[in-house]
Amino acid sequence: MRTDNTLKSVLREGKNILKSENIENYSLDCDVFMMYVTGFQKIELFTKDDTLLSGEIVDKFFMCIEKRKNKIPVQYIVGECEFMGLMFTVNENVLIPRPDTEILVEKVISLIDENKSKTLLEIGTGSGCIPISICHYRDVIFTTCDISEKAIETAKINAKNNNVSDKITFLKSDIFENVSDKFDIIVSNPPYIRTEVIKTLMDEVRLNEPKTALDGGEDGLYFYRKILENGKNYLNENGYIAFEIGFDQGNDLKNLFLENGYLDIEIIKDLAGLDRVAVGKLK
Repeated sequence: MRTDNTLKSVLREGKNILKSENIENYSLDCDVFMMYVTGFQKIELFTKDDTLLSGEIVDKFFMCIEKRKNKIPVQYIVGECEFMGLMFTVNENVLIPRPDTEILVEKVISLIDENKSKTLLEIGTGSGCIPISICHYRDVIFTTCDISEKAIETAKINAKNNNVSDKITFLKSDIFENVSDKFDIIVSNPPYIRTEVIKTLMDEVRLNEPKTALDGGEDGLYFYRKILENGKNYLNENGYIAFEIGFDQGNDLKNLFLENGYLDIEIIKDLAGLDRVAVGKLK
């Protein structure tokens, strides 16, 4: 039976448990959980480490630890994730926003600035992190669609929480199925992992994140093909398509853009020097 409910002691016990389970970022994860259950800031975990925690808070903390032991991602446990300086609600219906996707957002913002773009379409909204971030930082109008009603519900919550609901129209649509307008820019972070690779992903991803948001078909290019083949029907003159892509898909995307008649193709690498974003312009 636990005899010491001080923050310092409880936090140490949590870290020992996750370390013994070979959780890679066990110390950081425990800090996040403690901030989540106490409402403390990071610095307070050190300056108030002698705080006596209530039984309820201790129980909540160890519930988080138990979920993390079972490889549930930290973001799903606490229900939120930071992206582009904004906070997003996340759950098992949406992918957890990744820092790599910020490269796509930053590129689209630069296209908006260079071309005075005003109307954008996103294919596959998920948590809504891409259109919401762009609408937060630029005065544009977005239409975003997803085949998942639950993903759309989550994205709507995030749009409201980040005060951009008036700039975004949400559609339930299988790619372009229910889209009717034309846009200056189409942006997408589609599923791009090859089907056979799904089973090799880390447990946190493979067992928890929605497979429909991961599986890009046999060669990982299914959604890119669909969007590029049909996208020209939904782009204004001199419009752009911008994708997040897999680390080794740059050449494939360049060829797909060319095959479908796009120009000014650009493959942007991430900080690790890996392919991350592909952009092309309609003739």
